[in-house]
Amino acid sequence: MVAEVTHMSTTTTTARLEARISTELRSQLKRAAELEGRTVTDFVVSAVRSAAQQAIERAEVVRLSRADQECFAQALLSPPGRALALKRAYTRRAKLLRSAD
Repeated sequence: MVAEVTHMSTTTTTARLEARISTELRSQLKRAAELEGRTVTDFVVSAVRSAAQQAIERAEVVRLSRADQECFAQALLSPPGRALALKRAYTRRAKLLRSAD
């Protein structure tokens, strides 16, 4: 696959994407584009954009079951108290900061 950035005379920046595909796939893409009344380029760009958005969403969006959503919301609304070790560390830090002055 080859990508080449082209700067047009306007402020729009485009990139060229080339891919080797089988003649069978090319025929399929052409037929699908014709059925939707679009060019092959428009059809491919739309399909690739959709696939990219879906891949990004699957990687970045966390989906929780209803029970997990409720558990998460409850943890936000009523966080657990500080652990004893954390309280001791905070107290020690405050003492160290006071003695540094």
